[in-house]
Amino acid sequence: MGGSDVGGGNMGRGTVGGGRTSGGKTRTNGYVCFAAQDWWYHNRAHSDVQLMLNLARQRPVLFVNSIAMRMPLPGRSSQPLRRILRKARSMARKVQRPVPEIPGFAVMTPVLLPFYGSATARALNARLIAWQVRLAARSLGMATEVVVATIPTAADVVEHLPHRVLVYNRSDRHSAFPEADTASVELLERSLMRRARHVLYVSTELMTAERELTGDRAVFLDHGVDLEHFAAPAAEPADLAAVPHPRIGFFGALDDFVVDFDLLARVAKEYPDAQLVLVGSTTHDLAALTALPNVHHLGFKPYAEIPAYGRGFDVALMPWLDNDWVRHCNPIKLKEYLALGLPVVSTDFPEVRRYAGQIAVADSTEAFVAAVGAALAEADRSGEQEVRAAELRRAAVAADSWQARAGDLLALVEGAPQV
Repeated sequence: MGGSDVGGGNMGRGTVGGGRTSGGKTRTNGYVCFAAQDWWYHNRAHSDVQLMLNLARQRPVLFVNSIAMRMPLPGRSSQPLRRILRKARSMARKVQRPVPEIPGFAVMTPVLLPFYGSATARALNARLIAWQVRLAARSLGMATEVVVATIPTAADVVEHLPHRVLVYNRSDRHSAFPEADTASVELLERSLMRRARHVLYVSTELMTAERELTGDRAVFLDHGVDLEHFAAPAAEPADLAAVPHPRIGFFGALDDFVVDFDLLARVAKEYPDAQLVLVGSTTHDLAALTALPNVHHLGFKPYAEIPAYGRGFDVALMPWLDNDWVRHCNPIKLKEYLALGLPVVSTDFPEVRRYAGQIAVADSTEAFVAAVGAALAEADRSGEQEVRAAELRRAAVAADSWQARAGDLLALVEGAPQV
């Protein structure tokens, strides 16, 4: 079983930052994060990545790359062979400190058995992963005092990992993910919700829906934004420079369970003199969309380059579908768009309504298309009025740095002063 504080309150606040003696050696207390992302292959804008990177400036962090929720298979998963090979390469990297300026941040991908349909194999996997994490932590000279679980499959592993505090980072409703085994993932989610000392939410809608399970252990911890990253000047990329203005833009994953591609096509057709620019990898066949003369898919770009692309947009879009996943999400992209000072048009869902004063929120296709037209007209203005509008958008997220969010997490877990 796990340590003394799984779902309990045996450890007083302020005791996490010390150390633990084992085998005659003192190990620094640290944080183990079971992430929903893979550091080596996924977008590093995600909340678990950014929270842990900034936390690692103050505490040792072992970032455990995503423990898959289901075996990728043809007909059920997009690009299954690519994903399997990618995970194998990730495992081969072992334990690394990938950010020289943040030596307290380490990354590992545990080796696991790909037999998700067997309860016996899952139990063996949990023990195998926990053993690897313990070894990695020991090699880093850190104790696993705090476990932060973002992916539900960490629930079984936590049982076998000594710790004092369990935090469930409820960043998404993973059981609503189309490729997930909904019933199994829901059980894991509920297990973490029952046992965690703190359950972190970025969606007030989801937090309210699950209040019966979490009670006063539920905490709203909003997303942050890398303000410095999105404020840094950069030259316009050559492939974007080849696209004329006005540009209606989107950056991020073009996933078919999130993005409304019919809505994007409608926007492109309604504004043939504007260019629709899409930046990001995709799980959707874009052939019909990119056949339109004013649609440009520039493909995946590293996180380091994203601000340079976003800065070249005249209008930014959040064209989400209306489904359970979206209704319980809180896209970091919104804050990134605002940090760039861009006019934003979004479809309607609960979390986006908090920013209705800074962006256009549309509750129908017609309203979305009209709002894009209004935003294009606004972007066509020049001079003091448009500069002031951009300043107000940036000001809306000026207090939302990831450093501040990491300080909030530290204060919650340890009672430490916020930074």
